[in-house]
Amino acid sequence: MEETAEKELSIYGEHLPMLVRIIEDMEKRIDLLRESMKQQRGMDPVEHCLSRIKSEESMREKCVRKGLAQTPESALFEIHDAIGFRIVCAFVSDVYMIRDYLAEAEDLEIVEEKDYIRNAKPNGYRSYHMILKTQTGYYLEIQLRTISMDTWAALEHHLKYKKTVSGNEQLIVRELKRCADELASTDVSMQTIRDMIFEEA
Repeated sequence: MEETAEKELSIYGEHLPMLVRIIEDMEKRIDLLRESMKQQRGMDPVEHCLSRIKSEESMREKCVRKGLAQTPESALFEIHDAIGFRIVCAFVSDVYMIRDYLAEAEDLEIVEEKDYIRNAKPNGYRSYHMILKTQTGYYLEIQLRTISMDTWAALEHHLKYKKTVSGNEQLIVRELKRCADELASTDVSMQTIRDMIFEEA
């Protein structure tokens, strides 16, 4: 009975309301930046912004995978992606602009950064990852991407977890990598066009 009762308790314990408040605070922070940039440049740097608290099931699975106890301490302070944000931009320069904006926040500490845009993964995956720590000690995982990077990642994820894979797996991997490289080239071209337009304005 005790084991059943433990499983029914949230792995986040009494911290869940705080996680919700952190998400709301970050959403307001991003909205302020968007409004400021729209006033300055007439363009919103963010196409869309998604946030989530990792599901109970996923967090418990991650704790098990990492050999950690299924406790709030593990879920919130040993693992750093209980809170997740995906911020999708039209242009690569906007990705780095938002990165700098978050890095300059006095109440946020950068714990880890991985630039998979300048240093793409072997399979072609591109994105900018940040782990941020709040003054209250909680962590957020931020993923910054362009629209094309986000589209590719979504398609690659669906294909990767497809139950039945044909004998063409190596060909599929090569084609996905080729598509990722072509989309990255398109991102560069679109950035160049936008910069030219702004120079003329």
